[in-house]
Amino acid sequence: MATSLLLSPNPKFFPTNHNRPFVSRRNPSISTVRCSLGSRNPRPEYIPNRIPDPNYVRIFDTTLRDGEQSPGATMTSSEKLVIARQLSRLGVDIIEAGFPASSQDDLEAVRLIAREVGNAPADGDGSVHVPVICGLARCNERDIGAAWEGVRWARLPRIHTFIATSEIHMQYKLRKSREEVVRIARENVAFARRLGCVDIEFSPEDAGRSDPEFLYLILEEVIKAGATTVNIPDTVGYTLPKEFGKLIADIKANTRGIDNVIISTHCQNDLGNASANTVAGADAGARQLEVTVNGIGERAGNASLEEVVLAIETRGKDILGGLYTGINTKHIMMSSKMVAEYTGLHVQPHKAIVGANAFAHESGIHQDGMLKHKGTYEIISPEDIGLTRSNESGIVLGKLSGRHALRSQLLELGYDINGKDLDDVFRRFKEVAEKKKRVSDDDLEALITDQIFQPQVIWSLGDLQVTCGTLGLSTATVKLIGNDGGEHVECSVGTGPVDAAYKAIDRIVKVPVTLLEYSMSAVTEGIDAISTTRVVIRGDDALESTHAQTGRNVNRTYSGTGAGMDIVVSSVRAYVSALNKMLGFRRNVPTEKTAAETSQGSA
Repeated sequence: MATSLLLSPNPKFFPTNHNRPFVSRRNPSISTVRCSLGSRNPRPEYIPNRIPDPNYVRIFDTTLRDGEQSPGATMTSSEKLVIARQLSRLGVDIIEAGFPASSQDDLEAVRLIAREVGNAPADGDGSVHVPVICGLARCNERDIGAAWEGVRWARLPRIHTFIATSEIHMQYKLRKSREEVVRIARENVAFARRLGCVDIEFSPEDAGRSDPEFLYLILEEVIKAGATTVNIPDTVGYTLPKEFGKLIADIKANTRGIDNVIISTHCQNDLGNASANTVAGADAGARQLEVTVNGIGERAGNASLEEVVLAIETRGKDILGGLYTGINTKHIMMSSKMVAEYTGLHVQPHKAIVGANAFAHESGIHQDGMLKHKGTYEIISPEDIGLTRSNESGIVLGKLSGRHALRSQLLELGYDINGKDLDDVFRRFKEVAEKKKRVSDDDLEALITDQIFQPQVIWSLGDLQVTCGTLGLSTATVKLIGNDGGEHVECSVGTGPVDAAYKAIDRIVKVPVTLLEYSMSAVTEGIDAISTTRVVIRGDDALESTHAQTGRNVNRTYSGTGAGMDIVVSSVRAYVSALNKMLGFRRNVPTEKTAAETSQGSA
């Protein structure tokens, strides 16, 4: 598995004559119509409760915690570590690595990230930035103790604890009075402090629907107890931007001691306002913004890192009073691809910033404008987020192309791979090139997904043979190769070739699972297109973890992806990938009993 995937932006992407500044005759203050992110201010020294530069905005990434709560997005510890390293390259200030009390695997993953990512700069980025490593905990000593055990190995550890403060949550979920909630919050922040943690974040869950006066009170109490960051979550995405901005401003104006801490935001996307609410919060005085890559997360997701960061980078100087972040935007596309592939949650084409159509122009009027001046329809330079759209070298990949040409094209797409990873991709490339006259960039990305972004190999596909049609039952013969090199062959019948192949695999693996989702799409047009398949499975004796917000034990689900010119082969690869993820995850958990015992606890 590659752990050093660095972007290689193409400096030739924009011709020089298309980058001339545009000066408006009517309004000379409008000096450019297209943002190209240039030199950056230095990142201020990290002090838990204070930022030396009042215009600096900390980016708190919760992809590995809130993002993983999306159905089917379960990741193994090794996959989380790879993403954490990429987030460090991206330049996020704080990585919320997980919810350690939810399961033994979550605790081990947080501890691993704290040790590996929380003590050294990301390899290859040339910086000295080391991110804060954070663990989530409910307001009880068991959760907080687990969080501290996970993060304390980092150079800059943080505990993030929370309790609900809205009337509906206190009455129906917690069944506690306001006085009890304040006491629990105060005591547990103080407990985290006594453990030795000097960087403590407190969140009043569902703050967007909480009584503001009660928020001022509980925030004042946790600040006295030692909180260094107070996070204001719009947990159910209920507020509108103007409303959320006012809430942040009111908290800043009415909470005693607020000048001694950082105000943070955490906005869900239930009404589609998460990114807008987050930017409104920053404009009102929040200096930490909680986001996820691609906006993944619970229900409709979270504020999108790329949307929030680019909004600040693009409009920070002229509209937001000079706000800026420490994000290296050239790593955005690679981060987006990595998260999409490891979680199995693919980005919709029209997604802002990172969607396939974000920089595509099909309308004749738009194309005419783009040919005359790119700034007519693009406010962001694609190269600034690590995106290239065309092969400027003139290389067309086909069956006669060599390893150097392939690697050159992969670099243009943002993939810097070498060694065995490159050998594996080159082998698959040759297989496809023998059948297709021209291998497109989309084909290459599908092959990268199928070779690089895969879980630990426990089973791999050897051979597959199917028969199907209208004259009889569909049959499949499958050969899988175990990680010990042993070959296992089974055959089965089914309602179709995919069903038959999956049943044959089940007979080899002998682990009962339920197929929850199955989807397939063509990567490119044409009858010879590569197909990509995504499946989501759940083990019938599924491992459980504790949901951070509800406190309920939930069954883990696992996604897998596969690619191939044969749709049955693509389907089998996806199924084997999901099984590998599930089996690899179980190998990191001593026993199901231990995992179940670890996940117990009350809010």
